[in-house]
Amino acid sequence: MKNTILCLFMAVWISFPAFCKPNDLRIVKLLDYGWRFINKEVAGGEKPGLITSDWQTVEVPHDWAIAGPFNEENDAQIIQVMENGKQVMKKRLGSTGGLPHVGIGWYRRMLDVPSTWKGKTVSIEFDGAMSHAQVYLNGHYIGEWPYGYASFGFDLTDKIIFGKENLLAVRLENKPQSSRWYPGAGIYRNVRLVVTSPVHVKQWGTYLITPDIEQGKGTVNIETSLEGFQSVSQNIKLTTNVYNSNNKVVATVINLVEGNKIMQKLLVDRPQLWSVANPYQYRAESVVSINGKPVDRYETMFGFRYFKFTSNDGFSLNGEKMKLNGVCMHHDLGAIGAAINVSALKRQLTILKEMGCNAIRTSHNPPASELLELTDIMGFLVFNEAFDEWKIGKCTNGYNTLWDKWAEKDLVAFIHRDRNHPSVIAWSIGNEIKEQKQEDGASYCKFLVDICHHEDPTRPVTGGFQNREESIKNGMASVLDVVGWNYHPLQYQNIHKRFPAWAMIGSETSSALSSRGEYFFPAEFNVLNTKERKPYQCSSYDLDIRDPYYNSPPDLELAHQDSCPFIAGQFVWTGFDYLGEPSPFDNMWPSRSSYFGIVDLAGIPKDRYYMYQSQWSNKDVLHLLPHWNWEGMEGKPIPVHCYTSYQKAELFVNGKSMGIREKDPDHLYSKYRLIWNDVPYEPGELKVVALDSNSRPIKEIIIKTAGKPASIVLTPDRMSVSNSEKELAFVTVSIVDKNGVLCPRANNKITFSVTGAGKLRAADNGDPTCLESFIDPVRSAFNGKCLAIIQSVVNKGEIKLVAQSQGLESAEQVIKVVKKLIN
Repeated sequence: MKNTILCLFMAVWISFPAFCKPNDLRIVKLLDYGWRFINKEVAGGEKPGLITSDWQTVEVPHDWAIAGPFNEENDAQIIQVMENGKQVMKKRLGSTGGLPHVGIGWYRRMLDVPSTWKGKTVSIEFDGAMSHAQVYLNGHYIGEWPYGYASFGFDLTDKIIFGKENLLAVRLENKPQSSRWYPGAGIYRNVRLVVTSPVHVKQWGTYLITPDIEQGKGTVNIETSLEGFQSVSQNIKLTTNVYNSNNKVVATVINLVEGNKIMQKLLVDRPQLWSVANPYQYRAESVVSINGKPVDRYETMFGFRYFKFTSNDGFSLNGEKMKLNGVCMHHDLGAIGAAINVSALKRQLTILKEMGCNAIRTSHNPPASELLELTDIMGFLVFNEAFDEWKIGKCTNGYNTLWDKWAEKDLVAFIHRDRNHPSVIAWSIGNEIKEQKQEDGASYCKFLVDICHHEDPTRPVTGGFQNREESIKNGMASVLDVVGWNYHPLQYQNIHKRFPAWAMIGSETSSALSSRGEYFFPAEFNVLNTKERKPYQCSSYDLDIRDPYYNSPPDLELAHQDSCPFIAGQFVWTGFDYLGEPSPFDNMWPSRSSYFGIVDLAGIPKDRYYMYQSQWSNKDVLHLLPHWNWEGMEGKPIPVHCYTSYQKAELFVNGKSMGIREKDPDHLYSKYRLIWNDVPYEPGELKVVALDSNSRPIKEIIIKTAGKPASIVLTPDRMSVSNSEKELAFVTVSIVDKNGVLCPRANNKITFSVTGAGKLRAADNGDPTCLESFIDPVRSAFNGKCLAIIQSVVNKGEIKLVAQSQGLESAEQVIKVVKKLIN
């Protein structure tokens, strides 16, 4: 287990019905519409007959806090920090986004339960509810699950009144100082009603135990868990069929059921392997029958693949060595908050894929199940993380308050839900856990590792440790199968020399800071913790960090990844900006969201994106920074950087050469970027030309000085949307001059109007200090750009988006709404 994993994986898709064919034996009803909500405590909120005329009508998934308003006192946290070697108490603003997520919320919905369901089992499944969920049916307490990131389910059958409407009620409570970032609020993930035969495959009821791939055969050993089995006299059989992508049966097995768990073995001839480049999947169909009559059908997608972590060669997939070029991702979706949306998730992953990213770390909690379903489809590898706290807390009301009663339950549920996804290659049991500094820290670590090994012996267990020597000394690091280091790239070689048998990865790296389109001079390595910089923005030269002990420019980590083949790869903190944790300005309002992202909160790439793209992808990358609008600085030196996949390039200002620069493998800041430090500014044209080894031109890009803002340009990411999956269109808004050149400092207020078959879901601009509400139809541009998010409201027709701003030529965009066909 320590260094090598060989395995075949299955992904349960029953929680993602849009990808499954219709099921005639079980009813899975998405409970998205018809909810009533109120954001306060209500005595008897679970009772039938309660007057709810003052409650809102909402659609689930729902995030009650994302509409705002922003306020510096929302969950302001007084926490202990280290300054000049002294422990002081410090007030931090915006730690959880400055949004009103703290408080109590009640949700109620009527369930139409026909009399024909009598004799069936009726269950409710929640993919996540933030937080401390208590579930009631017809006024009766059903159950609770406090961890807001956990998926869970309850059997409602005993309290159901068949042939009538039934009242489902859910009480949630978000406590103050319970999170270090914006957690969201409400029933923010999907809820389903599931109706089955009394004998049925249980929730997350299929599991692969002893996989093997050899001699052209794929062995599928499936453990299927049933609910409702009573005795062998029922004559129950389980038939499992495996289908390829052409829907052809390639393996079948039938077993007589003699208990609640059934082991089956199938052989697939010459299986195609799941990989990042070719995420090929099969489908398993599990059919339960009684006396020859089918009573339940359970759909599962799966993929064949094997992988290995080793102490000397890092990571390999299907026998091929590869680096994990990964990013850490929080769960919010920017302007739409924590409410899960498949098209928003897919957009994020598409942007990351285009950069060359091949791996995701789900920091620091169980993700939405839809994320893993998309990583299965799109070809990402996943470090799936469970906790940010154990018994010793980071936040007053954090997970430490749940540890004793819920740690094992939450971890088991997490593994059972996700242990069959082919994209998941490791369980991460914790991030920067405070037990690293405790003498008995290894005992807590082993407790969780043992659970993981018991529930899923096919994957390694990892964690993200930033206290390097403490976690080594107390034995925590040695308990893990793959040791994850948060930062400390300078120590990779030293640790490898001391512990040559350890498989290791950079579980959290760099934490560079930047704001899209913001440039500060001089362009040099800068520790922002030591000074204020108004207007609370970070430089997009990608040389700002918050703490020299933990953080580094991206160049430094890339260099050590390249020189350390034994390191399996890295997960950059972070792929996208996220709400909350606005370090280093976390006590300076109005800073309310992070600066760590390679992509900003609106999904617009920062300059740093192209550095990673030049190293991680096979694209021809040539990206120049900064912009070329520096009014009043004529003749003064401007630092110019170029992120490129080419070895050398020549820079020109209005046709005059500024010299050739070539990458220097022995110089950190010339290894991954080309630098011209003192380019005299004059308005006009800045051009860079990539050169081959003989100094012949290959490719060029030009940046022009923009004139006054003249008009608006709308660029949608798609020309049509469907209503069946709440699909969104993301429209990038650019302010340009009369010649169509982007105005890189424009901050005009844009007013949006949407007519026809859709609505404005949200707007954003990527500015971490902007306090405009995400749901308002007015949004200021940030450095020339902002974003409008459009959602359909009917099944077909056209959506017309109009963007206007005083003094600018307006723009309009038509997006078609099509009714998606269900296969």
